Amino acid sequence: MADERALDEVVTFTSDLIRIDTTNRGGGDCRERPAAEYAAARLAEAGLEPVLLERTPGRANVVARLEGTDPSADALLVHGHLDVVPAEAADWSVHPFSGEVRDGVVWGRGAVDMKNMDAMILAVVRAWAREGVRPRRDIVIAFTADEEASAEDGSGFLADRHAHLFEGCTEGVSESGAFTFHDGGGRQLYPIAAGERGTAWMKLTARGRAGHGSKVNRENAVTRLAAAVTRIGEHEWPLRLTPTVRAALTELAAVYGIETDLSDVDTLLDKLGTAGKLVEATVRNSANPTMLDAGYKINVIPGEAVARVDGRYLSGAEEEFRATMDRLTGPDVDWEFEHHEVALQAPVDSPTYARMRAAVEEFAPEGHVVPYCMSGGTDAKQFSRLGITGYGFAPLKLPEGFDYQALFHGVDERVPVEALHFGVRVLDRFLRTA
Repeated sequence: MADERALDEVVTFTSDLIRIDTTNRGGGDCRERPAAEYAAARLAEAGLEPVLLERTPGRANVVARLEGTDPSADALLVHGHLDVVPAEAADWSVHPFSGEVRDGVVWGRGAVDMKNMDAMILAVVRAWAREGVRPRRDIVIAFTADEEASAEDGSGFLADRHAHLFEGCTEGVSESGAFTFHDGGGRQLYPIAAGERGTAWMKLTARGRAGHGSKVNRENAVTRLAAAVTRIGEHEWPLRLTPTVRAALTELAAVYGIETDLSDVDTLLDKLGTAGKLVEATVRNSANPTMLDAGYKINVIPGEAVARVDGRYLSGAEEEFRATMDRLTGPDVDWEFEHHEVALQAPVDSPTYARMRAAVEEFAPEGHVVPYCMSGGTDAKQFSRLGITGYGFAPLKLPEGFDYQALFHGVDERVPVEALHFGVRVLDRFLRTA
């Protein structure tokens, strides 16, 4: 088991990494290198030989390999991203890049997304170095840039240009899984991610006839765009159940003693109550209009109007998504992907999933481990190009009332010290047996 020093270090590392401002505003506006250098130094102190890799100056990634005892075994990728989304200091109770530890809680941007997991990885590897532990299989550690935008400077760059560093890796673990989900009725669920919806960020462009705002204009680009955006926003997507979502509904129904009727999923979700929130966003594709841009003066009808739409699609449902967008946008509005990544599916009956489940159950025997599909995406999408099956496994034991999912990209992001300690113990247990 991880030693006391590891429990201290995970708090220190989380706080230190938060204090390194790695805000990713998109469009290349980020500098992860100071955080990458920090992580690489901690790995080097543990006897590893990390390499720093950049596609763009300042956008650094770290990769290191820890050799296992069984050279015939497949390698395991353990990865976390170093960048964070922006934070407006005036909105926060503490400065978002203070890394302050107050009343047993570490505060700051990245506390749950995902410098906490980065710190757990560092703490576990260093504890193993002190103890002389070697895992069964090779473990490749990667700290990436640019996950909060396109991943072009991060996992995409690593997968496309440095695939040799991941030789032998068949599975990977990263963020958004094995956290405590309190259902409000006394039960504690620990969802482990075994799938992700695909990413379909789109640009819609409507073109028409420019003219005077006082004149009749049947070819108004703004009107055409507004009609398409309304159709997209009001569209009711049909039910589509992937194997992961089916497994999630089946296991949740068993936890609550509810008959599993997948012919009426909406009713089943209602019966599951709060627990249904783990699944409800992943039983369908989705498309949400998020940005509008048109015109330059109130009395001028512009010749072009543009919107952005955040689309997500389930594994096996991409063609349906494309066809639906063609129909909803209509003949007067063009659409294209600005960022497009695959949907992922991972088996829930694999030995690796079983070992993750066992590690959580050892330290949270009162909890119920269930699979789920992420509504969004992670670096696992890019690493899937290398044939790596990805799981979400960043363990945290959280107190009731602590809304973990709301703190992702939210104000006053924070993580309890005890949650970090739990995460180190569970991650250590899993990686020793993986």
